[in-house]
Amino acid sequence: MENGFNISQDNNFSNNFNSSKGPRRSGSFFVPFISGILGASLVLGVCFGVPSIKQKLIGTSNVTYLPSQDTSTEKRDTEINVQTLANFSDTTVEVANKVLPSVVGITIEYQVNSFFGSSTAKATGSGIIISEDGYIVTNNHVIESATSTSYYEVTSANKITVKIYNSDEEIPAEVVGKDEETDLAVIKIDRTDLVAADLGDSDSLRVGEFAMAIGNPIDLPSTVTTGIISAVNREVTADGRVYNVIQTDAAINSGNSGGALVNQNGEVIGINTLKLSGSGIEGIGFAIPISSARTIIDQLIEFKEVKRPFLGVEYSTVSDAEVERYNIPKGLYVERVMENGSAKEAGVEKGDIITKFEDHEVKTSTELNKYKNEHQIGDKVKITVYRQGEYKELELTLGEKPAEEETEEQEDKSRVTIQTVPDSGGSIFDFFGF
Repeated sequence: MENGFNISQDNNFSNNFNSSKGPRRSGSFFVPFISGILGASLVLGVCFGVPSIKQKLIGTSNVTYLPSQDTSTEKRDTEINVQTLANFSDTTVEVANKVLPSVVGITIEYQVNSFFGSSTAKATGSGIIISEDGYIVTNNHVIESATSTSYYEVTSANKITVKIYNSDEEIPAEVVGKDEETDLAVIKIDRTDLVAADLGDSDSLRVGEFAMAIGNPIDLPSTVTTGIISAVNREVTADGRVYNVIQTDAAINSGNSGGALVNQNGEVIGINTLKLSGSGIEGIGFAIPISSARTIIDQLIEFKEVKRPFLGVEYSTVSDAEVERYNIPKGLYVERVMENGSAKEAGVEKGDIITKFEDHEVKTSTELNKYKNEHQIGDKVKITVYRQGEYKELELTLGEKPAEEETEEQEDKSRVTIQTVPDSGGSIFDFFGF
């Protein structure tokens, strides 16, 4: 006979499975009840003995890890303080909200002339508002487009416009001043109610600190990326110039140039300017330290240019071949000593080879330029020259570059010049005016 539970006389189930027969005897109920309690206690004991299971069961907000010590005499408790993701997120949001209104997008228009005719092109970059009345700092290469080859000519920007945060208005801008050597420029728009950025102290940066890059990469306005300070006082070479920069892994892409690199307080610590790119390269960007940029920015606003100390000489680099052939030291061969200049007054002569500036050896124009520009106009410095087999130390006072020499120097730099040392047999030097 079959029933609803498929129990029949042909199987091994007993008829007492059906509880409708009445209550079971107390002995048959007590044994499984006690067994159930013991089993549950054992399972809970094991679970609470495993921290990860215990945490999931009851939860915990403060966790103190006690590292095991393989010693019987003492145990040391070490508490690990962990900043929660929520706190980090709050920091990044606050920094972004503070700085975003001070970062602008910059668009320039220029002409491209070639064998195929002329056309108008555009380029974009970023800038940082440094005053409520419209002064904006950016990179020189953002606003300076002029270049030429044998195939085409790109003119300087004939139109510069600025877009401020959360606005599509294109505001005309004018160039206040620019400096190719430091890749910095200042432009201005006609506004009086802008949010100026707070400028920080890049000299006190430490490797590993928080860093945020804000700019307008690849036509994506007001983009924020985060990372850390990867290195400070990093020397990199770009377009033949040596820059002393901050390295960061916060993403910097095309269009970020001129934007802000800021710290955890929302203070500008650098002006984003360069990145390394190529196969196998990722997360290497560079920014001009704001502490060194401040003097340049102030001079661009006051003088429309940077006034640098001036030696009053023109020189050419002594090559390795010349060093070996003529048994002369590596350095900078003086081609001309300018009248009424600092070098002339100090006794520098044509044919001298400058080998040291202060205590620094100088073998290239880049090195001499770097050490000289660490000083101010009016500073007294010492240079070492090699003259007719002897070294001489001369003291001079750094002067200011005369206006008439500026044009001459620019012309010298822009043309290929062949120079020779006495009895050099017509050797070719890379020529620099300085």
